[in-house]
Amino acid sequence: MTEDIVAGVLRQWQQVHPGLDTGPMAVIGRLNRCSALLQQASDAPLRRAGLTRPEFDILGTLRRMDRELTPGRIARETFASGAAVTKRVRQLEARGLIARRPDDRDRRVTHLSLTDDGRAAIDRLLPEQLRYEAALLNGIGDQRQGELSDALGELLVVLEGRLGSLLD
Repeated sequence: MTEDIVAGVLRQWQQVHPGLDTGPMAVIGRLNRCSALLQQASDAPLRRAGLTRPEFDILGTLRRMDRELTPGRIARETFASGAAVTKRVRQLEARGLIARRPDDRDRRVTHLSLTDDGRAAIDRLLPEQLRYEAALLNGIGDQRQGELSDALGELLVVLEGRLGSLLD
């Protein structure tokens, strides 16, 4: 198997500091590198459709939850700041993909929903995006993908438990 870039970095650190435990760097370095590469590659179908990943995430959140949501709820679901969601919602609304409705009791609160065009866009894009993401993972067998998914799920639970309170 070909050596990845992180393996070379780890080897260099071992030469400089032979007793150093680089195990955490092996995991986090690879996760960071994979994340950067996947972000660059996995957004290609979205860019062709004129969407950014965060915009796609908002449309996807509204579609999968299948009800009106407040911008605050979307921010929590997409791990974005309220200001970022507000900006993206404005752009999606201007393109006719999202509708905004003021709350009946509190005019400071708005409710967001997909328009028919927004629903059609996400229903068309999601299968295309999933096919593209499957192609990116094509070099890894189904069993290994499942194992990797499980291991990343374990890591996510640990990190959410430890870091969740720091992020709120």
